[in-house]
Amino acid sequence: MAEQQPTGEDFGFDFYHYDPSQGAATLFVVIFALSTAMHGYQLVKHRTWYFIPFFLGGICEALGYAGRIIASTETPDWTLGPYVMQTILILIAAAMFAASIYMVLGRLVRLLQAEHLAIIPVRWTSKIFVTADVISILMQGAGGAMLAIAETMDAFQAGENIIVAGLFVQLAGFGVFIAVAGVFYARITKNPTRAADTVDIPWRSYMWVMFGSTALILIRSVFRLIEYLQGNDGYLMSREVYLYIFDAILMLVVMILYNVYHPSRIIITSKASKNDGFQSVYSSEVELQTV
Repeated sequence: MAEQQPTGEDFGFDFYHYDPSQGAATLFVVIFALSTAMHGYQLVKHRTWYFIPFFLGGICEALGYAGRIIASTETPDWTLGPYVMQTILILIAAAMFAASIYMVLGRLVRLLQAEHLAIIPVRWTSKIFVTADVISILMQGAGGAMLAIAETMDAFQAGENIIVAGLFVQLAGFGVFIAVAGVFYARITKNPTRAADTVDIPWRSYMWVMFGSTALILIRSVFRLIEYLQGNDGYLMSREVYLYIFDAILMLVVMILYNVYHPSRIIITSKASKNDGFQSVYSSEVELQTV
């Protein structure tokens, strides 16, 4: 006979303070799966390997809401497995999106031949922010793992505390990234490079998509942080609608934005040299591909 999974009663509280909606969870599983499938197609077709974390984030979203479908069939005797499944996967998905988005900035800087306008050297930009993001993912994953193996309420709360710490790291990374990207955009707008004026691609649109997607992830992360700080019986965690408004919908918009403005559409072949201290582009080919 299979060992029975722990329930909320084993920890002295309910995993949910509402009946999880099967219809809402199913809808988002389908939409996330469709967007993720498109990202997979774009990834393979254009060999945009640095967007693998983004693709994996989409898989996490779809599987996370699948966990909520399972939970909806267990009402009111929810078990720990589906609860931890949806908690971990939905939490880390946003951080995985961010890992790929961080790498977009460096490629845009190179596209515009504007390394001298960046606060942080391009070779370090992705390394710094992706490292912070990986730390955030590991912390949130470790916290989720503690939830899965917790046998006491204290252990369960310790897992939640680690998740909160991971969210703080994520927010700090987002804040610094937005500042770095914002300063670069202001500088390139005020003092455009030759490439910025001549390149045959809507780079400003890509910048604004990057700003918009980062802002959406930031809003979502603030929501999740407040949610966990309020606790299991807090206002936000007690009402399912906020999960969909401030997490599911926002992350779906991020995924669709990058379906439309996928970085794989940018292909650059350039040859540059130095002349009297200025960098000039002798040849630059930019092709805007359709998906």
